[in-house]
Amino acid sequence: MTTHAVRRLGVEEEFQLIDLGTRRLTPRAPELLAMLPGHYVEELQRCVVETNSGVTGALDELQADLADRRRVLVDTAESIGVGVVAAGSVPLVLPSEISVSSTPRYRQMLQDYQLLAREQLICGTQFHVDVRDRDEAIAIGNQLTGHLPTLLAISASSPFWATGEDTGYASARTLVWSRWPTTGLSAPVETAAEYDELLADLVAAGVIVDESMVYYDLRASRHISTLELRICDSIPSLEAVTLVAGLFRGLVAHAAEELASDSARPRPNQTVLRAARWRAARSGLEGDLVDLTGDRPMARPAGEVVRALVDLVTPQLEKTGDLELVTHLVETVLQEGSSAFRQRQTLTRTGSLEEVVDELMAATAGRRTRVETVTPGAVGYTPHPGAPCDEVVAPGGVVAGPYRPVVDALTALGSAELRTRQFRAERAAIFEGLVFGTRENNVTQAFRTDIVPRIIEADAWAELARGLRQRALAINAFVDDAYGAREIIRDGVVPATVIDQAPGFRQTGVAQAPGAVRTHVIGFDVVATSPGQFLVLEDNIRVPSGIGYALAARKMLDTFFEDVPRPEGLRGTEDVLPMLRDTMRAAAPARCDGEPSLALVSDGPSDGAWFEHHRIGVAAGMALVSVIDLAVEDGVLYRYDETGRHRVDVLYARVGEDTLLSGVGHDGAVLRTGILGAVRAGNLTVANSLGNGVGDDKAVYAFVPSMIDYYLGERPLTPQIPTYLCSDPEQCAEVLSRLDELVVKPTDGYGGAGVTIGGETSEVELQARREELIRRPGDFIAQEIVRLSTHPTFDGTRFKPHHVDLRAFVHLRNGPSGITALDVPCALTRVAAEGTLIVNSSRGGGGKDTWILG
Repeated sequence: MTTHAVRRLGVEEEFQLIDLGTRRLTPRAPELLAMLPGHYVEELQRCVVETNSGVTGALDELQADLADRRRVLVDTAESIGVGVVAAGSVPLVLPSEISVSSTPRYRQMLQDYQLLAREQLICGTQFHVDVRDRDEAIAIGNQLTGHLPTLLAISASSPFWATGEDTGYASARTLVWSRWPTTGLSAPVETAAEYDELLADLVAAGVIVDESMVYYDLRASRHISTLELRICDSIPSLEAVTLVAGLFRGLVAHAAEELASDSARPRPNQTVLRAARWRAARSGLEGDLVDLTGDRPMARPAGEVVRALVDLVTPQLEKTGDLELVTHLVETVLQEGSSAFRQRQTLTRTGSLEEVVDELMAATAGRRTRVETVTPGAVGYTPHPGAPCDEVVAPGGVVAGPYRPVVDALTALGSAELRTRQFRAERAAIFEGLVFGTRENNVTQAFRTDIVPRIIEADAWAELARGLRQRALAINAFVDDAYGAREIIRDGVVPATVIDQAPGFRQTGVAQAPGAVRTHVIGFDVVATSPGQFLVLEDNIRVPSGIGYALAARKMLDTFFEDVPRPEGLRGTEDVLPMLRDTMRAAAPARCDGEPSLALVSDGPSDGAWFEHHRIGVAAGMALVSVIDLAVEDGVLYRYDETGRHRVDVLYARVGEDTLLSGVGHDGAVLRTGILGAVRAGNLTVANSLGNGVGDDKAVYAFVPSMIDYYLGERPLTPQIPTYLCSDPEQCAEVLSRLDELVVKPTDGYGGAGVTIGGETSEVELQARREELIRRPGDFIAQEIVRLSTHPTFDGTRFKPHHVDLRAFVHLRNGPSGITALDVPCALTRVAAEGTLIVNSSRGGGGKDTWILG
């Protein structure tokens, strides 16, 4: 065989049409096509337009031609209120608005294929390269199949299906496309004659309407001497389109030379090929691909496989003059990641599928702002202007001393490698169940753990821990007093109305005998006002979560970033769960004889924090139970499982009090009376104790400094935020006059629910909050806005400053000399979503590993 000196190439691009008002697919292709020249054509769906490039031997000329055709299409479409998207799928579709094109052929396809035709809401890009004849096309195609998954990974742009659901795939289009009866990597033939015979048989059998319905990923053209690549999604980035075109032409030339020299490799096993194709559709450029170039299939990072492909065809790229351009495009594409990745990042950042569509339209039109890699301390990384400090980068770009080795190591890895490791970590997180709640569309999302650890130096931690231990003892004393002698009210330190009107104040609290620990585990949310200087933001006493996620964050870094240097004196986490077990043991009730039996009650896998419940329950030696597994008999709580009934002495409650007490137990009886009786009889400890919600009431928070003075005779070691009690008319008037400058919180709220932040809240929401304050002032408190410190957070391409707080934990235990407070040497740094101060996972936040030195 002989080869062409320069094989010409061309591209067909399919584009989705978007209504600019709704951001949904719109079936206006006939109207648009009437306004366009002849190289724009209709497709099966009336929401899709295809354009055909010119044929050229120069890759840069092809890129320029595609850019011109996109510009004409976009400008014409926008003139009638239509946007244009090059992507395998788009996330906003109203099926009733979409219809099949009215040509006889397409209506016949709808009749024959029904669901397949109706759900063909996908778009691809096809690439054509010259071959000598159709026999050469078949022979070359058989040589190239092992490289097709790599080209698919570069193009992956369909993570969402039409319902807005995240499919979990980088190219969901590949899954949809594969349902047609005549798809696959290439035809199982050796010559053009065999290929023609196969097509004739398929038409004769009635499987396909005509020969053009053979949809192999590599297809020999019936009419011209080209080999057609069909595996790719439509691609928003013109750079990525050009890259695939250059690589495909290089592969065709390389295969032709191998065939000419009789050095062709055998075609890979079909099952392995399908698996490699699936892997590319699943992971795109962010995970591993199946490398089929060696003697055996091997999983390798996508970046390595793509660069190896460039190396393979470098001689051919040099001959066509494409090497410099392709090398540049490879690094650009790998730095930015796949379109699927960028779409998910947009949704994570904005929470809006409309914003995802806007990003796709901007990328298709070449209007997307190019994102360059920026590392902490580099030009371009600037702390948030409203933050009191950035904990890693000082003004002028100076990296804080403890962070220098970490920053250097992460910078050396580069954005593509960091993104790959982050992708693997998130995949492992989902596999292990490390999730926090679900999105509204009920798709499980990984609890996002950032790759830059937070470092708290020994002196700063020691000072903070002293303040939190002090605070924990005072709050516990207050809760005990509130359900006992109420001396703090008698002495005029806390008004009776603050306690009596607190939603968390329940009569169930009197069941606990006075003098014992009530707040066994407390989670404190603290923020940094300057490096090492902390302020208490909230107290969490009812069901404080986070320790399991803190441990998981450490495991993530240890597993996927083990080469990032650890500072000297880093405290380990191996004692954290044994410490929880010992705290529960120390909570044994008065009538417990011997080793206490421990159980953790949870709502089970349906609970958003089930990952944590399961992990800490098992590791700390607590039986995992649901409400339905419990029953009280003769004043004793029992749990039931397949082996029978077992006494429970300490019940670690990871459900709300109402859920526990109103639940129907194993014997069909409501648990309330039985559990309260078991507590009163000294047979059961509920940790944290019933009724202790009064201790983390937002109005009560305002009096914690006074509690420290009253119960401990000490000054507060860690300050807190000045708080307005809206139940006080004068303070409420102040809040109403400054509503756009303050944070307003429900007194019984937690998890960030119901919070409004002046400057982040719309006028409509502020007006609604104003009306609530006027009607129910006692249900709210207000605080000055505290600007949380920032910390570099990796968004997949660059590091950006995100606001952070710290969830730190203190345990209280009964002991011979009274109640002892112990700080837990493990904390969770919580990371706010971009553009907000709210760090809660339920509001789009994530976490970081926290390196405590000591």
